[in-house]
Amino acid sequence: MKELFQEYGADYLTKTLRMRVMRPVYSREVIRENMPAYITTDRFNSPQQVFEMFKDLVIETKEHFLCLHLDGKNRIICLDRVSVGSLNQSVVHVREVLKSALLSSAAGTLLIHNHPTGDPSPSPDDIIITNRLKEAGLLISIPVIDHIIIGDGQYVSFVERGLL
Repeated sequence: MKELFQEYGADYLTKTLRMRVMRPVYSREVIRENMPAYITTDRFNSPQQVFEMFKDLVIETKEHFLCLHLDGKNRIICLDRVSVGSLNQSVVHVREVLKSALLSSAAGTLLIHNHPTGDPSPSPDDIIITNRLKEAGLLISIPVIDHIIIGDGQYVSFVERGLL
């Protein structure tokens, strides 16, 4: 051993351990300008509040799927832009939605997406992904509070429709 140390030096006897380290990175983003004063972001009490805050999504030409992470009092912790899709669909993976909810220590999630066509009626795919997110969220104690689809001047709340 002494000969190896003399031949190769101290580097032979030590190793460096390197791993990838996860660090959540948050940034601020403008969601809506000139928001009326009566809209409060302290806590969500109704789907109407969510619609008022995110109704500008209707001007988007592509479908945007957002997930609001909420604390135990339904206050926003952060917003996760899960997917920006095409005219009539976006790809949403349960794993990705819940991964970011876990990283932000969310107590619940609120799903929001727009229908660029203006009709907020839920599609069969909307119902399927909502149910998958609901089931998976319950397993890890991060329930889906509601899923709101925004259309042209109107919205659909899954809770109000009895779909959640």
